[in-house]
Amino acid sequence: MPETKVHDLESAPDGSKPLLENSIKSFGRLPSLHGVMAESPGLLEGYQRLHRLAIDGTAFSPDERTVVWMTVNVANACHYCVPAHTAIAHGEKIDQDIIDALRDETPLPNEKLESLRAFTLAVRDAHGRPTAEEIQRFEDAGYGTRAILDVILILAQKVMSNYTNAIFDTPTDDAFAKFAWTPKAERAA
Repeated sequence: MPETKVHDLESAPDGSKPLLENSIKSFGRLPSLHGVMAESPGLLEGYQRLHRLAIDGTAFSPDERTVVWMTVNVANACHYCVPAHTAIAHGEKIDQDIIDALRDETPLPNEKLESLRAFTLAVRDAHGRPTAEEIQRFEDAGYGTRAILDVILILAQKVMSNYTNAIFDTPTDDAFAKFAWTPKAERAA
C-alpha cells in the first residue's frame, strides 16, 4: 500500500492550497480525504467540482442523492465515505430508516428509492452497461434520461473518493467516527 500523506495548507502542493482553503471554508475543517487528494491538484479539483454538481447540478432530492451516494459507498466498502455520508445525511435531515437501510443493505422504505438503489447498483456492477430490462424498471419507477445521467455523475464522484480511500487507507475524520461502519459481509463472518 502506498504511503498515506494527509496534506495540510503548509505541506500541500501549490496547486492544491486554494482548493484546501475552499474545503476549510465549506466544512469548517480540512477533511482527511481532501488532504490525501491534495497530492494531485487535478484530482482534488475534479472531486470538489463533482461534489458540488452532485448537490446543485442533479435533479435528485436530498433523499435520492443520499441513496446514490450511499449505495455506491457501501457497494465499494468505503470505510471513509460511508461514515462521512452518514454525517451528511444527518445534516440534511434524511430519515433514519433510509440511512439504516442503506448502511445495512436492507430494503428502503419506499419502492421508488429502492428502484434507484437497484439501478445504481446495476450501472456500477455492469460497469455502465445495465440491461434493457434494468433501464425499463428504472423508467417504470418514474425516472428518465436525466436521472440515468445524474446517477453516472454521482458514480464518477464516488469512484474518485472510494478508490482514493481504498488505496491510501484514508484516516476517518473525528467528526465521522461515531458513524463508523463495517461491511455487512464482515459483520456476518
